[in-house]
Amino acid sequence: MLSACATRVETATPPEVTREASPAAATITPAPVSTLGVEAESLRGIVIMAWHPWFGPEASLFETQVADFNAANEWGITVLTAGQSNYAELFNNVTASLAAPDKPNLVIGLPEHALFWDERSGVVDLAPYVSDPIWGMGADAVADFPSVFWEQDVVGERRLGMPAERTTRLLFYNETWARELGFGAPPASADDFREQACKANASFRQNEDPKDDAFGGWLVDTDPITAMSWLLAFGGGVQEAQGYRFLRPENVDAFRFVKTIFDEGCAFRLTDTTAVDAFANRRALFVTGGLEDIAAQSRAFLTLSSADEWTLIPFPGEAETMAVYGSSYIVIPSDDASQLATWLFVRWLLEPENQARWVSTTGMFPLRTSTLDLVADYASAHPQWVQAVKLLPFAQGTPRLASWRLIRLVLGDGFEFMFRVDMPVGQVATILADMDRAVEDLVK
Repeated sequence: MLSACATRVETATPPEVTREASPAAATITPAPVSTLGVEAESLRGIVIMAWHPWFGPEASLFETQVADFNAANEWGITVLTAGQSNYAELFNNVTASLAAPDKPNLVIGLPEHALFWDERSGVVDLAPYVSDPIWGMGADAVADFPSVFWEQDVVGERRLGMPAERTTRLLFYNETWARELGFGAPPASADDFREQACKANASFRQNEDPKDDAFGGWLVDTDPITAMSWLLAFGGGVQEAQGYRFLRPENVDAFRFVKTIFDEGCAFRLTDTTAVDAFANRRALFVTGGLEDIAAQSRAFLTLSSADEWTLIPFPGEAETMAVYGSSYIVIPSDDASQLATWLFVRWLLEPENQARWVSTTGMFPLRTSTLDLVADYASAHPQWVQAVKLLPFAQGTPRLASWRLIRLVLGDGFEFMFRVDMPVGQVATILADMDRAVEDLVK
C-alpha cells in the first residue's frame, strides 16, 4: 500500500553527448627525419669540385648550369669545375687521386669506371641519398626515369651513380633514295637489309665509272657499340653471368652476316670522308651514328639543299633492340656535409627543366619521361630523334662490370679485324674464339 501511494519518480536516460577528441588525443604524424645525419646549416658555404670529360657545347652548357646552381641554391653551395679533356684522361686522373687529399667531389664518368673505383673504396653509395625522406627524390621522381637508364648504375642494393647522359648507335636510313630503288619501307629483317643494301650498291655498278663500284650499301662502322648492336640484334650479346662469352651461335650468325654482305659488295669502307657526308651525298644508303650526330646530319642535308627524307632504325636481325650507353654522375667519398652538397647538385641537374636544356643542346636521350613535355620544339625539329626515343622500351644497357672498359676494346678490335683482313666467312668463329682468349688474359 505504501508503495502504491508513494510518488512515482521516473529515471530519465541522459542524452548521448558526442565529444570531439582533444588535440592531445589525436594521432600525430611524426615529421620526416633524414637518415644522413647532416643539418641544413652545415651545408652553408661548402665548396665542391666537379671533374668532367666534356668539351665544346657540352662543356659550355655544363659551366652555364653550374653558374645557375651557384647563384640560386638556397644553401650557398659553390661548385667549381675542371675539364679533363676526355674519358681516358679523366679515368687516369681520378684513379690517381683516390688516395690524395685533393680528389674531386663529383666525377662525370662511365658506369664501368665507377665499378673500378668502387673496388678501391672510391665511390659513395647514393641509394641512401635517393631514398632519404628529406633530401631524396621521392617515388614519383624515381619512377620518372626509364628503367634502362635507372638500373645501369645499380649493383646489388648499391647505387654507384646517377645517369648524366645516355645515347645509342642506330642505322641512319635514306627513305627517299630507298623508294627510288623500289622499297616502300625500312628493312624489317636481316634479309631485307641485305636486299636493300645490295640494290643500292648495284645502282653504282651500272655506270661506267669503276671508282664508285663499292658505294651504295652500308658504310661499315667498327665502333664497339656498333658491334654489340649487331650481336644483340641476332639474339646474342657479350655478357654471360658475371663474365663474357663471344663464341656462341647467335654471335657467329651476326658476324657472318655482316662479313657476307661486305664480301658481296653490299657494305664498304671509306677513309676519305665522314659518315655524315657519305650519307648526305648518297654514297651510302645506311650509315651508323649516335644521337649526337643527328644535328650534324641535318645540317649536311641542308648544306646540299637536299630534300631527301631520312630516319633512324634499329639494327636488323631477330630482335628489335638497341644498346644504350653514356656517362653518370659519380660521387667520391669526402665528409658527410660535402657528400650531401654534391648530391643536391646532382639532384638539381636531373630536374626536368635542366634536363630539357641538356637534350636541346646535345641531342641525347631525355633521362626523365616528364622531360619530353618540355622539348616539344626540339622533337618537332628532329623527327629522327623521336624515332630513337620510341625505341627506348626495347633498349638494353652495357655490361655492369668494371672490366667492360677493357673488353669493349676487344669487341671493337675483333669486329674491325674482319673487314681489315681478307678472311673467309667460315673463319668468323675463329675470331670470336680469339676474342674469348683475349678476355681471359685481361680479366685474370
